[in-house]
Amino acid sequence: MNFRPGVHYAKVFSNRKLVIAIVVFIISFGLMSVSVAIRDKKSTPPLIQQFGNDVAGAVDRVIAWPVNGLQSATNSVSDLLNTYQENQKLKKQVDQLAQAKVSAQTTRAENKQLRKQLKLNNSLSDYTTVTANVLTRTPSSWMNQLVISKGATSGVKKNMPVMSQKGLIGRVVEVNQTNSKVELISNTSSSSNKFAIQITNSAGKTVNGIISGYDKSNNLLEMGSVTSNVKIKKGDKVVTSGLGGNTPKGLYVGTVASVKQDDYGLASEVEITPAADLSDLTVVTVAEQ
Repeated sequence: MNFRPGVHYAKVFSNRKLVIAIVVFIISFGLMSVSVAIRDKKSTPPLIQQFGNDVAGAVDRVIAWPVNGLQSATNSVSDLLNTYQENQKLKKQVDQLAQAKVSAQTTRAENKQLRKQLKLNNSLSDYTTVTANVLTRTPSSWMNQLVISKGATSGVKKNMPVMSQKGLIGRVVEVNQTNSKVELISNTSSSSNKFAIQITNSAGKTVNGIISGYDKSNNLLEMGSVTSNVKIKKGDKVVTSGLGGNTPKGLYVGTVASVKQDDYGLASEVEITPAADLSDLTVVTVAEQ
């Protein structure tokens, strides 16, 4: 049997450390127990009680430190998640409020248009009227034509005048079963059928002509080549004349905005403020006499 002193001493030294650790633990535990047992005894020396309390506090701190750290980290993650969820909820509420605001504004605008249209329909007592919504209006032909939501099934026919707000905006030029195409009075196309109009001054005298153009920048209709000697001034009323047979007589178009002489001083050019806002049309009325 081989005897190796180094290995033997290592084992003895290791066992000694273990024994010392156990003894220290037993003494510490005993001191804690004694401290707890004699805590209220006045005869106990303060030094022993203080030492026991210190040992107990140190053990509690060692155990509590990782637990408190884990709890703090858990609370931080929970707070972060709650903050994120609350932020998302608030964003959604802001989006909903914005949408509600837009919807309310749209509804108010539509109600305003409908109230104006109702007043217009009440004034057209000699006509059979059909109220329709504007379905489409393409940017390329914004001031030339639009499509409305009523057609032949609702009694709409070709050449019927179309009114909006306070006055004439155009006439029906194409009729389908459920929708119709409307040519606007602001149509400047050379192929369009011009609208015949009549201006009546304060003295009751009239001047006939046609809508020959439209000034988009100033929202003004133009009546060119007026050779009549009848005095026309700003504010005189403009209505349809009924000439040509495509549009009934007496439908309100607007008022005179200005009268200018041409370059040769031989004829006048009249600018007319339309009664309806031609750039904002959502509800219209088709009239039949």
